[in-house]
Amino acid sequence: MKRPRPLLRFRRLPLRSRLALLTAAAVAFAVAVVSVICWFLVQGKLYDEIDAKLTAQAKQPVPAAQVAFTLSQCTQAPTASDGLNGRPSAYYLQLIQGNGTVCLGDQSAGVITISSSDTDVAKKPNPAEATYRNGTDSDGNPVRVVTAPIVTNHGSSVYPDTALMIGLPLKDTQSTLNELALLLLGVSGIGVIGAGAAGLWIARAGLKPVDRLADAVEHVARTEDLTLQIPVEGDDEIARLSMSFNSMTSALGESRDRQAQLIADAGHELRTPLTSLRTNVELLARSEETGRAIPPADRKALMASVKAQMTELAALIGDLQELSRPDAAIGGPLQVVALHDIAASALERARLRGPELTFSETITPWYVRAEPAALERAIVNVLDNAVKFSPPQGTVEVTLTDGELTVRDHGPGIPPEDLPHVFERFWRSSSARALPGSGLGLSIVARTVQQAGGEIQLHPAQGTGTEARIRIPGAPTPPPQETA
Repeated sequence: MKRPRPLLRFRRLPLRSRLALLTAAAVAFAVAVVSVICWFLVQGKLYDEIDAKLTAQAKQPVPAAQVAFTLSQCTQAPTASDGLNGRPSAYYLQLIQGNGTVCLGDQSAGVITISSSDTDVAKKPNPAEATYRNGTDSDGNPVRVVTAPIVTNHGSSVYPDTALMIGLPLKDTQSTLNELALLLLGVSGIGVIGAGAAGLWIARAGLKPVDRLADAVEHVARTEDLTLQIPVEGDDEIARLSMSFNSMTSALGESRDRQAQLIADAGHELRTPLTSLRTNVELLARSEETGRAIPPADRKALMASVKAQMTELAALIGDLQELSRPDAAIGGPLQVVALHDIAASALERARLRGPELTFSETITPWYVRAEPAALERAIVNVLDNAVKFSPPQGTVEVTLTDGELTVRDHGPGIPPEDLPHVFERFWRSSSARALPGSGLGLSIVARTVQQAGGEIQLHPAQGTGTEARIRIPGAPTPPPQETA
């Protein structure tokens, strides 16, 4: 069985643990960088102090006789006599010639291992040149070394083909640096542990609002209580998340209430035609069972009533099916259609439903982006209302100009107090309750027009009647189709 990768294991940790680990890692990285920089700065400072001491010693004039004596004796082992030029015995003192020969000064602390850079200074002595490096003595102890031309006190600034090497042991300096490294390591460890603990505490404190939100979500999932609201504190991301959750639960609650209201209204609307239909069917069935024939005129009226009720019931069910679909599923995909052609087709259907009425039309071309079948049904519904409320021998005026479709009838009109409710589902004014209809037509119209990006308004017309205005944004005119 394969072990999970570290990244996968990290992702499986709780959010608090991940935040604490990330905080500790970030602090550890920062402390490590600062500690390393601090260590190198201290090292550079200590080396600068050592180099300053070595430079001061190297610049002191050396008696020419002392240089000649040291070269003539050319001792290869440290001696216990007086030091060269009074220098303390803590220093490493030696002369190096261009051929690599080393001659120790009196009271030297030991022999410094030479390098090519030392012989280069001896071959081409220059008073302005000196080299600094870390080296070792013959016993392998670390030494800080300066190699510089010899400056004498007899007028000669340099001694030819010879250089002076002065060294200081680095044992104490490296011990100090090692102690500093241990100190920084300990402080870093304490800092990382403290950062991890602080990160865990901060994560717990910062995620308390998330815990409340999670509890609220679990409560809603368990109880389906959409009235729950989370207190919003501040204006940070958590507050925005809480506001979004409250908005979501409010929207879901309103949607559920509308759904329940729709079901209740649909049941109420279905009860009337079903009751009437049941009564008529029972009368017909009783007539057949008892053998008592219904008079032909009454039977004809009864059958007409049954047919009208079934038509009304079918229309109501169709409207309910239309409203039950989500907005994205209305009709089909939007396409560029000719609004003037759809209006003309709907007008022809309206003439069949109101043959005694006069239809006045003024239609100019206008193209929109909509679903053709849904848009035609919406316009038919508006025209049906005009036909339904027009007086006998009345006139219905239809105008399509600059993308605005206007339908006006000369009926009794809509009372001002009823205008805010005309697009509500199942709402019917007191004057229309005696007429056939489900109260869903204008709701479907408003929904279809809004899906096409337009708007619809109803308001009283001048004189008598009602005027409906539908405005839908225009779309590019489709290119003419080629004919074979």
